[in-house]
Amino acid sequence: MTNKLWFQTGIGILLTMLIIFMFQEIREVFNPLVIVAKTIFLPLLLGGVLFYLTRPLMKSLESKKLPRWASLTTVLIILGLVFWLIYAIIGPVVNSQVSSLIHNTPQMVKESEKALDYVLNQKDRLPPVAVESLENATGRLNEFVMGFGTWLIGFIQGLIQGLFLIILVPFFLVYMLKDHEKFVPFVSGFFSGERKTWVKKTLHDLDVTLRSYIQGQLLVSFLVGVMLLIGYLIIRLDYALLLALFGMVTNVIPFLGPYIAVVPAILIALLQEPQMALYVAIIMLIAQQIESNFISPNVMGKALHIHPLTVITVILAAGNIAGIWGIILAIPTYAVIKTILSNLYQKRTEIRNAAAKEVD
Repeated sequence: MTNKLWFQTGIGILLTMLIIFMFQEIREVFNPLVIVAKTIFLPLLLGGVLFYLTRPLMKSLESKKLPRWASLTTVLIILGLVFWLIYAIIGPVVNSQVSSLIHNTPQMVKESEKALDYVLNQKDRLPPVAVESLENATGRLNEFVMGFGTWLIGFIQGLIQGLFLIILVPFFLVYMLKDHEKFVPFVSGFFSGERKTWVKKTLHDLDVTLRSYIQGQLLVSFLVGVMLLIGYLIIRLDYALLLALFGMVTNVIPFLGPYIAVVPAILIALLQEPQMALYVAIIMLIAQQIESNFISPNVMGKALHIHPLTVITVILAAGNIAGIWGIILAIPTYAVIKTILSNLYQKRTEIRNAAAKEVD
């Protein structure tokens, strides 16, 4: 019975649950490690993203007989110039729009309250069921509007605090670009024979999975942000660049990203000019359709082989478990786990086939 897959899987699940339980019971002991992990998590994550974006350039430079140190230096210089250009071009505009939005938030709240009061004054003409639904909906909307300014200020403060952590990103990026080829031999060195071959193959597949997701998703998000910016500028929406950047960032969340991005855009459009909210919705719909039907299939392809229903389920579950970070990291984490399990299943199948041939 101990050789059965269901028994081994059950034992693995039980051991995992036991480890999690024990960790919860003695988590005070691990608090210093948790603090360190939280501190380096964001720089390590951003360093990994930049690594997958810059590695093709570094390989191209090395293929032209440039030594590793010269290729690495060239990549860092180019990366620094790109960030400087981005900051020089859009930095002043974003700063101006953020300052304007913060300054105008109290007035926007007052306008929203007036609109809500007008809607509530019409409730006498509606049936009781509609009045109750209207009160619930306006109550939620009022809470959102009242908290929007606080959320925005908190978001900006968190972003500024994050910038201090990002100083660690270049260090992670340099060592990843410099020593990434040593990782697979180091890990596979703990194994021998067929297991070593399997570990190398699995690590290679994981590298392909992460590269496909990161490079493809960032390119798709950038193109969506450009489309939103063009649309917002055409209809002359206030804070167009800021809202387009927000849409570009939220688009890293599959399926749910566009719906998250459209909420502040519609809110600002309603306060600017009510019919403009319809234009914003149309722009978002067009951008989403272009992205899902033309851009993503050609950029992302079938690299991850994940069904859309699975994507939605994983995102919702991860959001309930780990909040915003769970939503952002849900799909790549699921893709990594799926790649490992696929390789395990393939290895087990090969062992079974080999055993069956020996019996024959």
